[in-house]
Amino acid sequence: MQNRREAVQHSAVVAGLLASTGLFPQAAFAFTKTAFEAKNIADAAKAFGAGAPVESKDVTVIGPDIAENGAVVPLGVASTLPNLKHLLLLVEKNPNALVAMFNASADTEPTFNTRAKMGQSSDVFAVAITNDGKAFFAKKEVKVTLGGCGG
Repeated sequence: MQNRREAVQHSAVVAGLLASTGLFPQAAFAFTKTAFEAKNIADAAKAFGAGAPVESKDVTVIGPDIAENGAVVPLGVASTLPNLKHLLLLVEKNPNALVAMFNASADTEPTFNTRAKMGQSSDVFAVAITNDGKAFFAKKEVKVTLGGCGG
């Protein structure tokens, strides 16, 4: 049976090995600051090297029509476009519009879900960016209510 000191030492060794091989999780640190400071979808797409977004039926916003709790609104993005590079979720009236960015590839199912905080009713945008720098979007209004009483 390991004691606490041995467990900590083994954990440190494993973390060191993972870091030296490049397998240590780094995704949380890999973001584009400019994109997360963007105030609209065009600026967010530009931060990822894409052109002006064009509306597309091949991109879908996943989310409720009415969110009873703005602190944890379930949102998602999906796309049937080929050659995807990034999928973005933006909430227009949030102080920082970009809520999430997902990397996509031919090896992933291009459907991602998360939860976001929304202080008020707003349009939510899903943006798909392809490897050739084109951007496509879909929009959905999500109403935030207090206790589900309308708003």
